[in-house]
Amino acid sequence: MLVSATEMLKKARDGHYAVGQFNINNLEWTKAVLLTAEELKSPVILGVSEGAGKYMTGFKTVAAMVKAMVETLNITVPVALHLDHGTYEGAKACVEAGFSSIMFDGSHYPIEENIAKTTELVALAHANGLSIEAEVGSIGGEEDGVIGAGEVADPEECAKITSLGIDFLAAGIGNIHGVYPANWKGLDFEALDKIHNATDHIPLVLHGGTGIPADMIKKAISLGVSKINVNTECQLSFAAATRKYIEEGKDQQGKGFDPRKLLAPGTEAIKATVKEKMELFGSVGKA
Repeated sequence: MLVSATEMLKKARDGHYAVGQFNINNLEWTKAVLLTAEELKSPVILGVSEGAGKYMTGFKTVAAMVKAMVETLNITVPVALHLDHGTYEGAKACVEAGFSSIMFDGSHYPIEENIAKTTELVALAHANGLSIEAEVGSIGGEEDGVIGAGEVADPEECAKITSLGIDFLAAGIGNIHGVYPANWKGLDFEALDKIHNATDHIPLVLHGGTGIPADMIKKAISLGVSKINVNTECQLSFAAATRKYIEEGKDQQGKGFDPRKLLAPGTEAIKATVKEKMELFGSVGKA
C-alpha cells in the first residue's frame, strides 16, 4: 500500500535523519529500490519525473506497476510514489493516476503566481489524501528541460509558500541537479538555517543529492532537511555496471544477451547505491 510522505518526513525531521527519494525509470529501477528499502527496513520515496513518466507510457502505468510490485514483493515499509518537479497539469494528472504524493515546481513563476497555483494544488492533494511538496528558489542544473542556476531561496518567500499548507518544501540553497562541477561553492548553510526558522521547521527537501559530500549531507539534516533526492548517482552506477558487463564480453557468453541477465549487474549496482545513501541519511531501521 502506498502512503503519503507527510508522516514519514515528520518522523525524519523529529528523529534527525532523512528519507531518500530515489527516482525510478523502469521496472529494474523500481524493483531495486523497493527490495533495498525492505531489506534495510527504511521508509522510501519513489520519485517520478514527468519525462520518466512519459517514458514509462504514462502516470497510470507507473502507479499500477508500483502498487502491484509493492503487493507482490510483500513490501512492508512505508512507500510514497511522488511526482518530481511537476508542472501544474502534471500534478493534477498524478492525483488522478493514483500517486500518493506530488511536487509542484512553481519556482520559475513570479512568487504570486507560484502561490496561486500551489494554493489550488494543496487543496486538491489534501482532498485526495496526498502529500504535496512546493519549491522556492530554483535548483541548479537541468531536470526535464527546467534549467536553474542554483539560486538561494528567499526565506520570506519560503514562509509565504509554507503558510499555504504544503507538507514539505524544496528551497534552493546552492544545490544542483546532475554532477557537481569542480568549482561548486557548496551548500549555503546560513541560508538553510534562515529558511528552517522562517518556515516553522517544516520538513525541507534537498534536491541534487548526488555528489554532495557526506559531511554536508549530515549538516543539512541537522538543519532541517528531511528528504534527499538521488537520481544521477543511480544512473551512473547502472551505466558503469552495464558497461563493465558488456566490455568483459559477458553478453556473448551463453545467453548473456538475455535482457534479464544484461540488466542484472546494473540493477545490483542501483541496490548498492541506494543502500549506501540510506545508511548515510540515517533512515535504516526507521520504517
